[in-house]
Amino acid sequence: QLQLVESGGGLVQPGGSLRLSCAASGFTLDYYAIGWFRQAPGKEHEGVLCISSSGGSTNYADSVKGRFTISRDNAKNTVYLQMNSLKPEDTAVYYCAARWAMCALKEYDYWGQGTQVTVSS
Repeated sequence: QLQLVESGGGLVQPGGSLRLSCAASGFTLDYYAIGWFRQAPGKEHEGVLCISSSGGSTNYADSVKGRFTISRDNAKNTVYLQMNSLKPEDTAVYYCAARWAMCALKEYDYWGQGTQVTVSS
């Protein structure tokens, strides 16, 4: 069974950090671009960051520039989203998704189930 599983979400205070993980099972991530997306209550689904199969990253959300970074460890078949200086407006369900090779905002083949991130004091 091909699937992506996110983990690492939770409740954090403003200014805190979290690292989300996106682990693949049933296939290797080596040749896939992995995108992180998020959806807050009442808001549209939003692209956050993506990392291509070659390791290049693309930022889709100006609001996370300088605070979020994306990385991959192909040996662990996992992609990470490091989130620093978190703000209440970062509160959302975060999803990872996989598509072949290159980053884009659409046409992803596999999606995870999502992990909740809540930033609140």
